[in-house]
Amino acid sequence: MSANPIPRAANDPDAVETQEWLEALDTVIEQEGPERAHYLLERLIEQARRSGTFIPLSASTAYVNTIPTHLEERSPGDPALEERIRSYVRWNAMAMVVRANRGEGDLGGHIASYASVGTLMEVGFNYFWHAPDAEHGGDLIYIQGHSSPGVYARAFLEGRISEEQLLNFRREVDGKGVSSYPHPKLMPDFWQFPTVSMGLGPIQAIYQARFLKYLHARGIANTEKRKVWAFCGDGEMDEPESLGAIGLAAREKLDNLIFVVNCNLQRLDGPVRGNGKIIQELEGEFRGGGWNVIKVIWGSYWDPLLARDSDGLLRRLMEETVDGEYQNYKANDGAYVRKHFFGKYPQLLERVARMTDEDIWRLNRGGHDPHKIYAAYAAATRHSGQPTVILAKTVKGYGMGKIGEAKNPTHQLKKLDTEAVREFRDRFRIPIPDDRLAELPLYRPDQNSPEIKYLHERRRALGGYLPQRRRAASETMKAPPLETFSAMLEPTAEGREISTTQAFVRFLTQLVRDKTLGPRVVPIIPDEARTFGMEGMFRQLGIFSQQGQLYEPVDRDQLMYYREDKAGQILEEGINEAGAMSSWIAAATSYSSNDRIMLPFYIFYSMFGFQRVGDLAWAAGDMQARGFLLGGTSGRTTLNGEGLQHQDGHSHVLASVVPNCVCYDPTFAHEVAVILRDGVRRMVEEQENVWYYVTLLNENYPQPGLLRGQEAGILKGMYRLREGPAGSGRGQSISRVQLLGSGSILREVIAAAELLEADWGVAGDVWSVTSFTELRRDGLEVERWNLLHPASRARKAFATEALERTAGPIVASTDYMRLFADQIRPQIPQGRAYKVLGTDGFGRSDTRAKLRSFFEVDRHYVAVAALKALAEEGAVAAGRVAEAIQRYGIDPERPSPWVV
Repeated sequence: MSANPIPRAANDPDAVETQEWLEALDTVIEQEGPERAHYLLERLIEQARRSGTFIPLSASTAYVNTIPTHLEERSPGDPALEERIRSYVRWNAMAMVVRANRGEGDLGGHIASYASVGTLMEVGFNYFWHAPDAEHGGDLIYIQGHSSPGVYARAFLEGRISEEQLLNFRREVDGKGVSSYPHPKLMPDFWQFPTVSMGLGPIQAIYQARFLKYLHARGIANTEKRKVWAFCGDGEMDEPESLGAIGLAAREKLDNLIFVVNCNLQRLDGPVRGNGKIIQELEGEFRGGGWNVIKVIWGSYWDPLLARDSDGLLRRLMEETVDGEYQNYKANDGAYVRKHFFGKYPQLLERVARMTDEDIWRLNRGGHDPHKIYAAYAAATRHSGQPTVILAKTVKGYGMGKIGEAKNPTHQLKKLDTEAVREFRDRFRIPIPDDRLAELPLYRPDQNSPEIKYLHERRRALGGYLPQRRRAASETMKAPPLETFSAMLEPTAEGREISTTQAFVRFLTQLVRDKTLGPRVVPIIPDEARTFGMEGMFRQLGIFSQQGQLYEPVDRDQLMYYREDKAGQILEEGINEAGAMSSWIAAATSYSSNDRIMLPFYIFYSMFGFQRVGDLAWAAGDMQARGFLLGGTSGRTTLNGEGLQHQDGHSHVLASVVPNCVCYDPTFAHEVAVILRDGVRRMVEEQENVWYYVTLLNENYPQPGLLRGQEAGILKGMYRLREGPAGSGRGQSISRVQLLGSGSILREVIAAAELLEADWGVAGDVWSVTSFTELRRDGLEVERWNLLHPASRARKAFATEALERTAGPIVASTDYMRLFADQIRPQIPQGRAYKVLGTDGFGRSDTRAKLRSFFEVDRHYVAVAALKALAEEGAVAAGRVAEAIQRYGIDPERPSPWVV
């Protein structure tokens, strides 16, 4: 017989026959093992279906704990000491939030989230989460963002965070406090992963776990012992990113990944699934997705009741009760639970007749029972071949009493009155006297107390303290010299044309040949390798696959065939920008997470970059990522024939808002080479906390090559590419203009200079602006310095210095919104006109020439804008502008492109 027999179902029409089947199954399990039992069950289901029996899919199991009591692994520690430590952490987490919202503070914060997840966290800290040391690379923990006060409170007990820091919770400006949520940018030695933007933690954890497998398979780091843990809220699982990649985790057999979903049944406004069961729903999602699911629903105080449930009535009631009711029970008291839960069935009411209301109230949820949690964690860490999700049922605001426990507004609860504080103190037995309650002091036992000694012992056994973050890799690497990429620096041969995308592929091909840095390059492609001309790398580098290649590719007889390999270097992510970005982040932060410098290059349609994954890009900035994002087919008019959804006129505007994202919009191959090589130097050699967004073009044209002295201007953001005819400077009769362009439109600007000279006798100096964004940032620094140093000689921005040595009005034209080039207006020399052309509006399909005319950024509009600026200065007659409009076939009455 089974050690934990299943009770008779309340609606079973033939209990005797059912028992016979169950006993037969028990015999198979005991004598032949669970694998044989599973095989027989699958055959029975298959036979029933073949016989025409309709068997609906049921991806969820009974609403009880997955691990039966007789199979639970018991915790080896001291439960009494651990309970006291948990209580101290809870108190300090509550106290720091409440004190931050007293007086003039009112700084916000959250008590209820950590209150619900605290036991889940503490069991991990005490037994399972290994810190990095000589023998272990360290586990990676994605901590539920709103629970940060509890993590600070534990670090305070450990002596890693001071009382002053806790009392300055959410006071970050002076550097004396701790950040509101996990932010590596603000606490670079502490937090590893920003998780408070809901959904980003789960998807990043999945790709982080896969990246650990990648590092191990390629022999770069031994990651065998390491686990990735992700703590999520049940409400958070509604975010598309939370569940969107669980299929990949199962497909890749990420048994180094453990999700812990804190199912407190509440989100910010109310129940997550008031009319249903979120645990059952999530179980179905994850089991259907191929995960190992462990449910931790009921605590140990329920075990005797469930053991006596011979008729299955209690289990039936548990199934019938919806989450809205479960929330209500914990928002009230034992008497309420007796009446409204057990009272639904007279038989159950009779079973609890000898229990006091206090006994009934003590019936705990699994997510607050350290023994149940330990058993679940132990099973999860031993499981192989699948990722594991632990669905733990908890109470939001656990321990907050009548004012906050399981109440709808509890997420926003930040202030407690003295009575509520007293109730909290009494419930968790904190040794704070009544006369100090109003003060709400933090509590830390003496360093020689049993609790503190135990705390340190447990962490020493696990290699050290968590969370912790590495600021820089211990290894060092050199960037190849610029001459390595000479093929991109030389002019193209007569009649030869290439795109900047091809130039990038040449750069990458050369870089992966570097004996030291080459193996650390991580090419990431979202199913567009052929679009970007990168399919040659399939055979050269291989596509990472843990299974290798179990088939012969259809193009095996070709030179550039599709090759998957267990040690492949390319991450081919499919049509999945969020997943590709998460892989990029894992690689771009590897210096910190793995003490291994990696250099990821993620190339994508520029329209589907920042617009699609802007939240992840912001998180990358927070995490101090280092790597390259390449926006291919960039600009509103370069991707002819595709149309509104594909044509990008604003990615640089979006990229500019991330402070540590270095942005460039180059036109020529030599510019691409100079920019990328310097990025490698900064991020790899100098280990500088920046990352790059560089846009690339798919338009082929001759490349002029690098001239001596241009490198500095390319990197700073602008340089004079071509000077107009001599003899037309200040004081001369021939008019002069300064023409600025970037990306795909720079060549139109060059053509405009030729038109101005040939048709109107105007000289035009042409400037290649590789980065309006970097010029703006330089200008902001100068402007700020001048503001704060009024008595010193004023500094000048780089753009100002470059342009003030020239004559004439200034015209800029780009393939982006006018806002892009307008960034440098404050740096334009005083008294000089500045005309900006751009591609504001929705894209559309047509030829490049037609699109550039439609958006009014082509050579004709540049020439007209230059003549208009000269006319405003009185340098040419106004009639010349009208003449130019007519000559170039421009309709002055047509609607603006941004309203069409």
